[in-house]
Amino acid sequence: MDLFGTAGIRGGVEDRVTPALALAVGRAVGAEIRSRADGSADESPSESTSESPPEPTVVLARDGRVTGPALAAAMEAGLAAGGVAVRRAGRLPTPALAHASQGRYGVMLTASHNPPTDNGIKLFRDGTEFDRDAERAVESRVADEESVARWDEWTEATRIDPLGDYLADVREYAAEFGADLDGLRVAVDCGNGMSAPATPTVLRELGADVVTLNGNVDGHFPGRGSKPTPETLADLRAFVADANEGVAEPGRPTNDGSDGDADGERGDGDDGGADEAEGFAFAIGHDGDADRIVIVDADGEVVHEDTVLAVLAERYTRESDAADPVVVTTPNASGRIDERVREAGGRVERVRLGALHEGIAAVREAAANPDGAGGDDTRVVFAAEPWKHIHVGFGGWIDGVTSAAVLARLVADEGLDALREPVTERPYRKVSVSCPDDAKESAMDRLETALPGAFPDAAVDTDHGVRLEFDDASWTLVRPSGTEPYVRVYAESDDVDRLVAEVEDVVEDAIAAA
Repeated sequence: MDLFGTAGIRGGVEDRVTPALALAVGRAVGAEIRSRADGSADESPSESTSESPPEPTVVLARDGRVTGPALAAAMEAGLAAGGVAVRRAGRLPTPALAHASQGRYGVMLTASHNPPTDNGIKLFRDGTEFDRDAERAVESRVADEESVARWDEWTEATRIDPLGDYLADVREYAAEFGADLDGLRVAVDCGNGMSAPATPTVLRELGADVVTLNGNVDGHFPGRGSKPTPETLADLRAFVADANEGVAEPGRPTNDGSDGDADGERGDGDDGGADEAEGFAFAIGHDGDADRIVIVDADGEVVHEDTVLAVLAERYTRESDAADPVVVTTPNASGRIDERVREAGGRVERVRLGALHEGIAAVREAAANPDGAGGDDTRVVFAAEPWKHIHVGFGGWIDGVTSAAVLARLVADEGLDALREPVTERPYRKVSVSCPDDAKESAMDRLETALPGAFPDAAVDTDHGVRLEFDDASWTLVRPSGTEPYVRVYAESDDVDRLVAEVEDVVEDAIAAA
């Protein structure tokens, strides 16, 4: 039984993620937690982020989808009948649920950026997503139709409200970076998702002047599609561009000090000569559960997701005192990340899509192993894939709200243009080549030799598909889609169209021969 994909269980609520499935998964999760609590289940090294095992308690939350309440009721029933304590948290951003799962377990009902017809199930242990072994254990129990706990071990859920604690911790963490926001004007498109009660609040409490779009939670996503893309963020982009037209310093309050007291102090009710900012310094777009973030610049253009990743990766690497700082990312992430991390004195490790938490664990395990890579002072300082960031010093989960807070303070300190300036932004392409599912394995086997043969000067990595890197920092990745009948081609190069065309020819030949 294959329930879990790269982001938990996800799919249509009428035929896949049904209340019946939620009930079965809840029962299975309850049984698995109890077996771990009594020591009868094995743990993998990547599952624990604390010295003591998590308590057998589950925090249950959902996003704003219309189908969330019914699925939550079914999940709660399964968990309670499975014999574990349940803490009902209601609607939360996914990172807030992950934060609340520290020291215990968490279940988040969300389909993230999928359409409103979908929903999903994500499982957390001590602030980190379940790894593959833990997911397979749950799948096995669902397939075996796990029985309920003994009648006198059933539990009754209690209500908690962990959002405030999460937001307070985000504010405290972000304050370590950049500068005070002091009236910096920022636009936030919440997309009718769960960032609405989180990101605007955090930014305002950090001192920003925030204007929200689609700031009410609505599981129909009436304002725009829940996946933030250049197309779905068209209104946000136009809003920012129009507001900034003719503005010299968009989003920054002016202060000439002329209205202050002689000694430079402000009197009661005196703003010290500060004028409200015009326009916006930058803008933010989130998905349905606030784990993704998209940045829009003062011209209304989307900043490439890998540029945002590179800015944060370089900053975390430079500020680390580790002898061997490591950034974990995915095979489809740009070479611009490697360039900035190397420049800052660190290195990059890649892991399969959807498994950043496993990559973090693998680096830590290798560092702890005398025969492994790294050493005593090897430390993961940041982990991310495009649009999704794990701020390792804050927690082990993907967190778009924390990204918004940290980036806002960096922009307040240096400006978005200055943050981007060191990053080399080469043209990037992603194309899909049709390939029947039953031909993927054979095609990829052929490509492991055909692509290096076609590009003999490239460095080759076949850990996660076939990735070729060239001396001029160009690169390409070929990998099979895990959900659709395609082989994906990613490429970044000053002459990206030529590179993609040459790679596509090799891929099409391999598929035809498969």
